Amino acid sequence: MDGGWQLVVLGLLMLGGYAADLLGRRTHVPRVTLLLLLGLVAGPEVLGLAPPEVRAWFPMVTHMALAIVGFLLGESFAGKHLKRGGKAAVVISLAVVCVTAIVVFAALVSVGVPAVLALLLAGIAPATAPAATLDVVREKNAEGPLTDTLLEVVAIDDAWGVMLFSLLLVIAGHLAGQGTGGQELLVGLWEVVGAGLLGALLAAPMAWVTGREGRGEPTLVEAVGFVFLCGGLAALLNVSYLLACIVLGATLANRAKHYTRPFHAIEGIREPFVIVFFVLAGFELDLAAAAALSVVGGVYIVARAAGKVCGGAIGARLAGAPPVLRDHIGWCLLPQAGVALGLALLGAERVPEAAPVLQIIIASTVLFEIVGPMVTVRALRRAGEAL
Repeated sequence: MDGGWQLVVLGLLMLGGYAADLLGRRTHVPRVTLLLLLGLVAGPEVLGLAPPEVRAWFPMVTHMALAIVGFLLGESFAGKHLKRGGKAAVVISLAVVCVTAIVVFAALVSVGVPAVLALLLAGIAPATAPAATLDVVREKNAEGPLTDTLLEVVAIDDAWGVMLFSLLLVIAGHLAGQGTGGQELLVGLWEVVGAGLLGALLAAPMAWVTGREGRGEPTLVEAVGFVFLCGGLAALLNVSYLLACIVLGATLANRAKHYTRPFHAIEGIREPFVIVFFVLAGFELDLAAAAALSVVGGVYIVARAAGKVCGGAIGARLAGAPPVLRDHIGWCLLPQAGVALGLALLGAERVPEAAPVLQIIIASTVLFEIVGPMVTVRALRRAGEAL
């Protein structure tokens, strides 16, 4: 496929994303679901409209999209955000992440799922969809302690979840035979610690470069440059580029003089990457494989929902939060979208033995993105905070 056709395909993908956004506003179906369905219909499983060469873009688009997502998640660890969220948001988010992962892993292993696949699904399960939750809150004009804490929790729980996934991915890789003996421990330690060091080291020059600009001057070029540099170096150094970019964002948010500028700049270019990423994820959906994994997928869906509800209740109790949070916060955390898909793609790439995880996450994401927002609305209404 020559350059002209590549531009045509990219243009159609962008216009498809625009159409999905318009349709989503009219039907209240989440855009991510429509983009996945667009990719599925245009892909080889249904109509085969897209050239097969399009799949070759997947690794690059995945890395770029996840580097951007990781960096933006890092802003959640800015000191002012953590202080504003207070103890309740931090404790609840940590409890939900840990309990959900434990429940999903235990449920999957109990029905005979291999440990490698169970670990990756357990690492992906805590991921949520902040955009979907925010849309619900704004649409229903929700206000109150549950709403306030919910928005604080979804701002930071994906970052905790990505860190957990990075650790579980290392363990899964070693269980799949990628390394032996003490070498496994060293490689795993390097993947996590090395990612943290890389992100922290690059944050210093990034803070200086982005902070030197005057008010109103652009920071997009240098911001994107540092994010992609971080992701690329992480891949070359065999460390977690997701974790490295999170640390880059977190360190920048706490050190830069004008730290909001690079985040706003990156946020402004995220859409094209997200659109292409979701549509290409739809291309990868194997309907036959998804059907064959229906039992495992069903166990994952039930276990994830149970883990969210129980984790929210446990976290709220540990934080001394009011009963309204203990009863409803977990139900508000069911939506799942882009971060989960990105982690699934990363897991399938790094541990080929666990490739089925991608089919399970794509199918379950569609369900959670449709049902999750409706459950969130119901919980907010029962708490007396939504119309």
